[in-house]
Amino acid sequence: MTSGIKLMVILAALTVSACVPRIELAMPKEPITINMNVRIEHDINITADKRSAALLQPVVCPDANANACPPAK
Repeated sequence: MTSGIKLMVILAALTVSACVPRIELAMPKEPITINMNVRIEHDINITADKRSAALLQPVVCPDANANACPPAK
């Protein structure tokens, strides 16, 4: 290699190494405000088959004594 080519390679290497990206994180001067004026409405419908609906019904005791109530099935 001639000295001119060596000089060009060195200059190219220095030029490329000088272009280093810089990332900077800075806090904002004012706080971040999020306005959440949201209204959510739900309509939930639950359906059950006859056997499951029967399990959900309250058990009526024939006697006022709590020990006389039949066990739940």
